[in-house]
This record gives sequence, C-alpha cells and structure tokens, in this order.
Amino acid sequence: MKQMLTGNAAAAWGARLADVDYVPAFPITPQTEIIETISHWSSDGTMGCRFVMMDSEHAMVTAAGAAAATGVRVFTATSSQGLLYALEAMYTVAGWRVPLVMVNVSRGISSPITLEADHNDILSARDTGFLQIHAETCQEVVDSIIMGYRIAEDPRVLLPIIINMDGFSLSFTREPVTIPDKDKIASFLPTYHPEHALFRASSPMSQGVAVLGGGAYSYFKYQTHLAAMNAIEVHNEIADLYGSLTGRHYGLVDSYKTEDADYVFIITNALATRGKAAVDHLRLQGKSVGLLRPRLIRPLPVEAIASQLEGKKGVIVIDQNISPGLGGILFQELAAALYSTPHRPDRIKSFVGGLGGKNISQDEFDYMLSAVSQDEYLWTDQPELLYTQAEWAQMQSMLAVAGKEVPDDNYLSIDT
Repeated sequence: MKQMLTGNAAAAWGARLADVDYVPAFPITPQTEIIETISHWSSDGTMGCRFVMMDSEHAMVTAAGAAAATGVRVFTATSSQGLLYALEAMYTVAGWRVPLVMVNVSRGISSPITLEADHNDILSARDTGFLQIHAETCQEVVDSIIMGYRIAEDPRVLLPIIINMDGFSLSFTREPVTIPDKDKIASFLPTYHPEHALFRASSPMSQGVAVLGGGAYSYFKYQTHLAAMNAIEVHNEIADLYGSLTGRHYGLVDSYKTEDADYVFIITNALATRGKAAVDHLRLQGKSVGLLRPRLIRPLPVEAIASQLEGKKGVIVIDQNISPGLGGILFQELAAALYSTPHRPDRIKSFVGGLGGKNISQDEFDYMLSAVSQDEYLWTDQPELLYTQAEWAQMQSMLAVAGKEVPDDNYLSIDT
C-alpha cells in the first residue's frame, strides 16, 4: 500500500507496524504530529497500545526505560530542547540495557530560538549509549523504525536506539511511502520475549545498577561500547532480512556515484537529497564527484566509510552542526577515524552549512568542490561557514534596524 505521508506520519506508521505496547509522550514542535497521530489511533482502537501523556521529556524517557525493562515494546519521540531535557534519563536507560525506539525530529537549539533543523540536538546525544540511525526520506523513517526494534532487541545489542529525521524539511514534507504489509512485518518482528526482563512475574530476576569502585563501573561502560559495536554486524544481518522481505535494502552508509568519483561530499539526513541533485549537476559539467551519507552515526561504521573513500583526492564534510571552540562535529569524528587508514583521502575539509535550516545552494556546492581541490586545502580542521552575499546583506540590514554596529568584516564564502 502506497500513501503520501509526512515524515511524522511515517514515524507513526513505523510504531504502528511494530505493534508497540506502550507510548509515553510529551509534545514539542516539530515532532508533535507523531504523538497526535498515535494518540488518535490509540483512542479509536486502531493501535492496541497504552498511550500516556507525561509531564516532561525527562519523565517520558524514564517511563519508557522502566516499561522496556518489564519486557514490553516501547516507542516515543521528541525534538531539540526536549531531547536535551531527556539526556540525563537517556544515560540511565542505556545503562539498564533495555531496548526501545525513540524518534528525534532534529531542530536547532536555543539561543537564538528557531524551529528549523540542524543536528546539534541529536549529536549532543551521541555518547548516551543510544544507537543512532539517521534517515533521509519518509520511506526510510518507516523502515528504520521497524529495523530498529530488531536491532535493539537482539541479545547481542540490547540497547535503545534513536531514529533521527530533519525537522520541517522531512517531518512536514509529504513523500510517497510504501507501507509494508502488516503480516509480513509481524513475521519479521515477532512479539518481544526478553530473557532479562527485570519485573516479569513468571521469571523474576535482579540486576544491579549501582557499583562501588572504578573497576566495576569501567566493566559495565565498556560492555555498553562492545554491545554498540555489535550493532554493525546485527544491522547488516537485519538489513539483508528486511531487504528480502520488502525489496528495500539499507546499508551502513548510502553511497551515490562514489565508485569513480575523485571528490566526495559527506552529508547526513534529508540534506543528502539536495546533495545528490548537486552531484548530478556537477557531473553534467564533467566533474568527478559523488556523495556519501552515513546512516549509522552510533556506532560509527568506520570501515564502511573508509572503504568508500579510499584513494579519493578530496572529501568535503558538510556539518549541519557546530561545536563552539572546535568546529564541525562530524568532520572531527571522520577525520580522526580516517587518519590512520592506509589509503586515506588526500584532502578533507569541513564546511559548516545548514545551521537552523539554512539552505545550501548549487553555487555553494560548486564553491566547496572548487575550494577543496586547491592545493592549500589538505587535512584542515578549521571549519568554513557557508555564507552568501545575499545572507550577509540581510544580516547587515537586521543589525542596522536594531541599531547595532555593522562590522566591516564578514563571513562571506560565496559572492552571490
């Protein structure tokens, strides 16, 4: 069955097809449509889940983890400031080693406040112990949620997982989505029967969540790391099964025209669709370019990324985030991962673009390719902000209206 669905509606369908038991929720733009849809389905009997509105995202994630510890299948969703409010509980829940799926609809973090997308929210959660899959399309949102439960519930993993999508540019964008057959998904994702449920009356068991001494703490933290790394192998197995069931196969990374490319853009999430169009445009000009989109951010599939970039002349990392005092987060991780590879790319350069939903034009893609192909750009860690003449003129106007001094210097990278 094919329908036109927003990214939010696609996420609700993913939870519905996964036959979740419990949905603790708290509203926040631009995620609220997900829980509104599930609330409606829960109230009219379409979904047989228990839907509970909580008083905060912190309470929401705590309730989700506690429910998952009893062996039920749990779904929830959040965004931006809500994700940050939940961070303390996320570390706790991951330490409990309980599987659940949470959707994050990425949105820039205050201040200044914005409702549009960038990735500082989701990348702030990369060390919590939650796995992360980043989706490009509405179809991928549905499929990744379903696959996410199989990955999270695998005994080799047993960790919660976040499915991330961009706010507005995907959450409220309608795309054709093939909704998988319910019976096929039921066979792919059967009822969860964990062996380690804390409070199951038929088989009670106890787990300690407090330790004394660094030795025990180190052991449990490293076990979480090893379980996260297991998710790479488990993901590949599950992707093969899901591909044979639906005809849609998802790799650890999504490569686009990289085989014969000299230069490769690295982009995550929905902006990759625009990036692919930019690659097509550059190809028509005879430029040897491709695009690589990491789907998994945690665990980071270093070998899969390195194999796609081996021997390339240049890599252009577009960071839709910024770590003040350091630069682009994705660039730092990729540069560190690639540095020790035997056939690493000749050049790698970080560009910060897409903050707060900022558009990236074809001219900017042209500029990035031209810049990274110059000899002076090798392995540079200083990010360059993508900023056009038109955007600078708008900023100057806003400063003037506010009575602020307009500085002579600017952030210009593109003179258009």
